[in-house]
Amino acid sequence: MTGTEVPMNPGKTDEESAQADVAMLLRYGIGAPGPRRSALFGDGAVGAAVTLDRLGVQPRSVAFLGRTVRSGGTGYTARLPELLPEPAASDLMRGWLDAATSVARPVEGDEVVARWLEAVAELIGLRRTTRERAAR
Repeated sequence: MTGTEVPMNPGKTDEESAQADVAMLLRYGIGAPGPRRSALFGDGAVGAAVTLDRLGVQPRSVAFLGRTVRSGGTGYTARLPELLPEPAASDLMRGWLDAATSVARPVEGDEVVARWLEAVAELIGLRRTTRERAAR
């Protein structure tokens, strides 16, 4: 771990967190309250936050996607031409949303996806705030 990384899970490094299979965690966690949902909002959200933060994605962009999912649904959001400002981040997010679309039932599943995206946005913001404070 370098001096610029902020560990989100004390038991895992950022590199280990970034290796999480977010698409799989979405497929299994959206419709399954309990341990699988906890893994989605734990390891899945942290892994997504670490990865997106490394790609320079702003928290507000991910939060916006959460609001879009809540308004139009996961499938609608996945089909948007530009999910995030960076093409690599958009491609990654599209894969995650496609995985979520395969199992997210309208309204109930979409709400889980929206809350997950909001959690990811919060974690990205936390990482940035912590880095800024450490740099002072």
